[in-house]
Amino acid sequence: MKTAIFGAGRIGKVHAASICMDPRSELVAVTDVVGEAAEALGREYGVPVRGADEILDDASIEAILIASSTNTHADLIERGVAAGKAIFCEKPIDLDLERARAVRKVASGSKKPVMMGFNRRFDPNFAALEAAYSAGEIGKGEMLAVTSYDPAPPPAAYVKVSGGLFRDMMIHDFDICAWLFGMPERVTASGSCLVDPEIGEAGDIDTAVVILDYGDGKLATIRNSRRAVYGYDQRIELLGSEGLLQAENILENSVTKSTTAGTVSAKPLHFFLERYMRAYGTEWSAFVDAVVDGKPVPASVEDGVNALALAEAANRSLKERRSVELREI
Repeated sequence: MKTAIFGAGRIGKVHAASICMDPRSELVAVTDVVGEAAEALGREYGVPVRGADEILDDASIEAILIASSTNTHADLIERGVAAGKAIFCEKPIDLDLERARAVRKVASGSKKPVMMGFNRRFDPNFAALEAAYSAGEIGKGEMLAVTSYDPAPPPAAYVKVSGGLFRDMMIHDFDICAWLFGMPERVTASGSCLVDPEIGEAGDIDTAVVILDYGDGKLATIRNSRRAVYGYDQRIELLGSEGLLQAENILENSVTKSTTAGTVSAKPLHFFLERYMRAYGTEWSAFVDAVVDGKPVPASVEDGVNALALAEAANRSLKERRSVELREI
């Protein structure tokens, strides 16, 4: 499957490696508005740098991977559909929910798979938890708790264009909750700026808790922080009527030291590249499965719209200091 990458930054490099690791796909072109980044990635993999229009017009290129800046995602998805390409796009579709809904309408008419990049679904531990829950191993789900703490805050310059914590960081956790429990009826958000005052000055928060209320009584909570001095903290806990499922952090190593002073273990892996590298490869292989073998897309544009709708509800809840019914969104 001949594939071109839009975006040669940090996440583009990760996806380039995944494309080349799957024997069914081949990286054939790269493009980026930053010419130096495109040239560097092209040299690394021995592929040419080409213009966006040139890639979309080339019928031999079967798929495009969109890892460019968020403000380009919606247009590139629509142009990719028009060009008859299979499309893999990093989250989010767009920062504007109505724009994302317009993209969903366009994508629904595509004859080729269009998949969103929610890589955490493909983490082996999270996937095993979902499989056990779906198999009924702990009965009826009742409470879900998702913890996601970054080791350190991003630069304030990034925060200003990120869309805010709910659209940028917590959107992954919204997707996890929708994946496991479906869409809730009500969203209640609370947040503050405790980590970096520059984030507050940029109009964002760095610490947040969100509660999702479901029509059948289920509850989900999400906790986000931009600072965890001990490493990248990523956990899921799901309580059911007949048991509990937990997915814990992956540590730097599995060695524990036990002495009279106590028991000490390694820290969690440092950040998302280390923590989810295996998930990125599995995610890409699932996309290739959809394109080559006709299997269902495991993370759709609809999923992207749903996660963005939850982020929108959380933003409104925080701003208006009230619970927001999802039907309002």
